[in-house]
Amino acid sequence: MDLFGINGSEFIVLAVLAVVILGPEKLPEYAKKLANLVKEVRRMANGAKEQLRDEVGDEVADIDWRKLDPRQYDPRRIIKEALVDEFDDAINAAKSAPNAAAAPVRTAIATETQKQPPLAANEAAPFDSEAT
Repeated sequence: MDLFGINGSEFIVLAVLAVVILGPEKLPEYAKKLANLVKEVRRMANGAKEQLRDEVGDEVADIDWRKLDPRQYDPRRIIKEALVDEFDDAINAAKSAPNAAAAPVRTAIATETQKQPPLAANEAAPFDSEAT
């Protein structure tokens, strides 16, 4: 028996404490109140489930609620899967067009070298103080 994280021996200890604290004459009354509370909570949970099904439709029956459990959330696994997916996409793109990715780079380098004339023998290279 594992109700609310209480095992069998703990439940027996709680029952004995309830008998001692409440007394045998009040115990049936409180047990009945507890049973009514449990029934009411179940009724409210079923009502909420039915209301959700009415408002959302039958798609709610197909939802895997265990997937949405926040205890299943592992950020390391999610990041790893995202990185692997992006890496696989990049590899597939490179395999599909091996020369297409390098062509813009070669064009940019060729255009850049064509703009500037070669330096003279004693001429210093240009320096941009804002670039560093």
